[in-house]
Amino acid sequence: MNQGHRKVLYVITKSSWGGAQRYVYDLATNLPKDRFDVAVALGGNGLLKKNLEEAGIRTITIGSLQRDVSLSKELSATQELVSIFKREKPEVVHLNSSKAGGLGALAARLAGVKKIIFTVHGLPEDESRSPLSRWLIKLATRITFMFCTDVIAVSKNNFNRIHSTKAHLIYNGIDLNMSFGSGEIIRTAFPAGVKITGTVGELNKNKNQVVLIEEANGNPQMYVAIVGEGELRGSLEKKIKEYGLVERVKLFGYVPARDVLKGFDVFALPSIKEGLPYVLLEARRAELPIIANRVGGVPEILDAKDLSEFSLKKMLERTVALY
Repeated sequence: MNQGHRKVLYVITKSSWGGAQRYVYDLATNLPKDRFDVAVALGGNGLLKKNLEEAGIRTITIGSLQRDVSLSKELSATQELVSIFKREKPEVVHLNSSKAGGLGALAARLAGVKKIIFTVHGLPEDESRSPLSRWLIKLATRITFMFCTDVIAVSKNNFNRIHSTKAHLIYNGIDLNMSFGSGEIIRTAFPAGVKITGTVGELNKNKNQVVLIEEANGNPQMYVAIVGEGELRGSLEKKIKEYGLVERVKLFGYVPARDVLKGFDVFALPSIKEGLPYVLLEARRAELPIIANRVGGVPEILDAKDLSEFSLKKMLERTVALY
């Protein structure tokens, strides 16, 4: 650690690429290097890990950290996190995602970390589960807040529902001067002149891409571009083939949003749970017509007169002030 530099350790459950991972990447790579030493502890060896290491950010793999619930794995992950915190001796531990938040907050307390920050990327009780499961998840989340010194909500919707004096509203932010690619990769995949409905996001239940496939099945004039990777790729491919939609509904895998948005005629966000989606900010910046479920912070983006509150610069300044 450089003398006089404040050491910040980010913790996140998965090293795939989604909103929470982009958030960690943006903070880790943009903190002032003359003031902070940064490392990221994460589960897996996905795109986030690759991107961080290419940017010169040190990563620490948490071997026992996984998204699925397993008591033995939870105990192992907590012990591993305690060991990491004691070895690294960070002044700030900044937790992201529910699993890393719950286990990380407890481990940070046990390791004697003074500053424990948890960013809520959408309240987990908003996921589609049984009433009992949602209640238990809500309880576990509020217990996590008790172990933290500060809680960041990325939307006003979540901030108002947290009901804690530890909570801070800090919107996700993008570079408002960003440029966009031509979207040719999308356009050339479909017949010339058709209207393309596109979405970008991790392929999972919360993002709900399957609803676009169902809609296209009932509308022979609908062409859909689904950009992203994730655990549901196989089931989405199966559904597309089952309905005979391989010419009208296409999966493009992971491509940066800025490279594909201009290939869409309409941007769709059918999510059933959201915090404050980066891609929706980018779709607005690209001046696309938008169809979206008004969940989480989505209405705050759709209803904003301009995007000045959602700048990367403001997000960094407000977050650094907590460190």
